[in-house]
Amino acid sequence: MKHILPLAAAMTLGLCTAASAQDGPLPKGTALRPPKDAGAQPDVPVPLMQAITKRLSADDFEGRAPSTAIEPKVLDYIIAQFKAAGLQPGNKGQWLQPVPTVELTGGNYTPLTVSGPGKLSFKPGDDFVAASYRVTPKTQVKDSELVFVGYGINAPELGWNDYAGLDMKGKTAVILVNDPDYAMESEAGLFKGRRMTYYGRWTYKFEEAARQGATAALIVHDTFSAAYGWKVVNSSWTGAQYSVQKANDGMDQTVANGWVQKGVAEAILKAAGKDLASLTAAAQKKGFKAVPLGLKVSFGFDNAIRKSTSNNVVGVLPGKTRPDEVVLYSAHWDHLGRCTPDATGDDICNGAVDNADGVAVLTGIAKMNAEAGPAARSQVFVALTLEESGLLGSEYYGANPIYPLDHTVGGVNMDALLPTGPSKSYTSTGGDKSELGDLYLAALKARGLTDVPEDHPERGGYYRSDHFSLAKRGVPMFNIERSADLVNGGTEAGEKAAQDYTDNRYHAPADEYSDDWDWTGIAQDAALYYDLGRELAEGSMWPNWRPTDEFRAIRDKACAAATKGCNSK
Repeated sequence: MKHILPLAAAMTLGLCTAASAQDGPLPKGTALRPPKDAGAQPDVPVPLMQAITKRLSADDFEGRAPSTAIEPKVLDYIIAQFKAAGLQPGNKGQWLQPVPTVELTGGNYTPLTVSGPGKLSFKPGDDFVAASYRVTPKTQVKDSELVFVGYGINAPELGWNDYAGLDMKGKTAVILVNDPDYAMESEAGLFKGRRMTYYGRWTYKFEEAARQGATAALIVHDTFSAAYGWKVVNSSWTGAQYSVQKANDGMDQTVANGWVQKGVAEAILKAAGKDLASLTAAAQKKGFKAVPLGLKVSFGFDNAIRKSTSNNVVGVLPGKTRPDEVVLYSAHWDHLGRCTPDATGDDICNGAVDNADGVAVLTGIAKMNAEAGPAARSQVFVALTLEESGLLGSEYYGANPIYPLDHTVGGVNMDALLPTGPSKSYTSTGGDKSELGDLYLAALKARGLTDVPEDHPERGGYYRSDHFSLAKRGVPMFNIERSADLVNGGTEAGEKAAQDYTDNRYHAPADEYSDDWDWTGIAQDAALYYDLGRELAEGSMWPNWRPTDEFRAIRDKACAAATKGCNSK
């Protein structure tokens, strides 16, 4: 799932340039540099951004579904706008980075059966869901030993390993969702308490089970700790599942991954003579040891396989003195295409907010930087594909970077910018994860703005947009959002606007462009993004994650092995 809808853009690494409501406009320039050193900020090209948003969300673009007949038309338009903005082709002289994908649609599911002293049987859809990342026509898990592995976490930097001493070959992991200390009201726990970390995300748990050699992994669903109900899980896992094509057809992954209802898990553990509540309490304590259940599980399904290729669009402004060092900007161009018709019969999900305006701002910032002239470092602009299918365009870029990740300073990602007025404050999704937080807070202070706490940190919003594909590979990414506290109307107006979009337009045909949009808030963000990237592109800092952050060890290892890049700080 994409992270719960923000009031404004999801962005990484922000240095705020918006004027405070009290002090009036500030001099142009980058956030922490006086104008005489930084140069004047070019005007935000609002008319250009309006035109691009309107065109990309027009009906004849059919909702911008990737890997369909409309994609070449969409790509041609984006490339033309990148050229006009002053960008050069960014992939070794080419504009496009092909992204090979595979679509697997499960069918003919057998029940999930558990055998031991007796036999239990559970229905697909109602009781469990499952899918495979292996590109094979049939998936079969047969008589696999069940092992309760607590939260399924291996975090060396925290001294935590739920798989310690285990050989998971041939076995199926039963895993709890979220982090061990998710029930805390504060963020004081080892795993940041109520704030979800990457270790709490279901994606991590399946990835770690595969690294441990497990045959399969089953996550126990609980509405509070998952932050959504079973209906969401069921709808997300019973249709086509997408992944990036790999040379090994995903054979390094588990045979199958899935979810079981909490009641199903309770029944399975009772059959093993165990109690889910007691095991959950034990799993929340450091030093927990996994529990073999003495039971075996079997289930299977067929896979309809479809392979296709979509494309990222890549442009670059080469740096003038350190061109091999890169600042990355991104926004996804794809949306849902044709979808469930509304009451009028309209079946085109136009995606004006999600994310035509993000691509428009991406292009506007490229134009601003081109007008300002080359920075010291190169600036790369990527319009990503397949975000709606699971961040696959950014995942492919992260796994196959055109510019080495150990030479990538950080990035700015733009996703779903609501057309409201400017805000008085910003919020840092994911909390204070990296050294970029110091820049963020200093910039807010300089602009007379404040930082406010993230709403619903337990939902793990940081891990649900394209910047995450770079973050999990070690590139420091800081996700900042405009808060609901608008300059005009305050929090009541901001929350009302966000809820209206969520209820009436998000992933629906009503997400359409209007000439009546208020662009002042989007312009505030565009100016902020420009200053952010320009500060990094002109500077020499190589920010890292905080010492206990889950991505710190990855970046440290990459930098230690690098020649120059982040090893030159």
